[in-house]
Amino acid sequence: MAERLAAIVGRAHLITDQGVLATRSVDWTGRYRGRAGALVRPADAGQVGAVLRACRDAGTPVTAQGGCTSLVAGTVPEHHDVLLSTERLTAMDAVDTTQRSIWAGAGVTAARVQEAAANAGLLFGVDLASRDSATVGGMASTNAGGLRTVRYGSMAEQVIGLEVVLPDGSVLRRHSGVRSDNTGYDLPALFVGAEGTLGVITAVELRLHPMPAHRVTAVCGFDDLEACVSAGRRLRDIETIAALELIDGRAAALAAEQLGLPAPAPGTWMLLAELAGNSDPTDVLAGALDSLPMRGPPAVGLDTAARARLWHLRESMAEVVGLFGPPLKFDVSLPLSA
Repeated sequence: MAERLAAIVGRAHLITDQGVLATRSVDWTGRYRGRAGALVRPADAGQVGAVLRACRDAGTPVTAQGGCTSLVAGTVPEHHDVLLSTERLTAMDAVDTTQRSIWAGAGVTAARVQEAAANAGLLFGVDLASRDSATVGGMASTNAGGLRTVRYGSMAEQVIGLEVVLPDGSVLRRHSGVRSDNTGYDLPALFVGAEGTLGVITAVELRLHPMPAHRVTAVCGFDDLEACVSAGRRLRDIETIAALELIDGRAAALAAEQLGLPAPAPGTWMLLAELAGNSDPTDVLAGALDSLPMRGPPAVGLDTAARARLWHLRESMAEVVGLFGPPLKFDVSLPLSA
């Protein structure tokens, strides 16, 4: 089996060293560990297909790995699996400004897509705290949501085309040049969120959006969860809402202490809200905040540095909580009516 895999990807890209495999068989939290038999790093969809055929013939399970930023054991091998890394699938086309889209290999990080989009005056709709490590293949496979879901939706709304390798090794590529396409099955929808169970995504075509000219961010605190959720319902109805994050006050206090920052706002529960548009939304946000039952004054970020400080606190929480032991991570969504 090892010889066959080495012949496919090259001996330099077949890893069997147990020390290396151990580091790739644990998730980010350190809570979940498994055991892998080998790690392969294919260079293209053809090699991915050959690896899958070899593993199918040998009856060996395969676990695909991207940036390994999973907090819920999503890429931890269970049965002496072959780990299939997408780290070499990093080709990326130029931004198509006419179609507002970009093709990117599964191993391209979210940060690279964001940078390419920004350089073209556009925006990639999904953002994550792990943007420098998280890869678009893994994000599509898990239908990642992130920090801008309230405005742009999850990865399912961004993926408009894809290349995927099926378990038998065949390569399927789906692309449509039109937004309204009713010519057949919506194949990307089958694979986005399937977590690799139907095939390994090797490239995605991503929808891009116009870049807002202005942003304003605020963190406001509340005495109880009901008041916080009620405020969230009101804020989400603002036309220019760009982000709306629920924050546990205890986690915010821990993060602020570790980062040497003051707590952004008093309260047991907090909301981070951001508005973005082509005109300055500061007055709109101020008017909305005036009507909310906040415990105290909100922290408002009007300029880039102030907004970055508020976001830094929010994005550091998982890492800070991990300092106190392996965190038990619940990455769930609940309806506002719950």
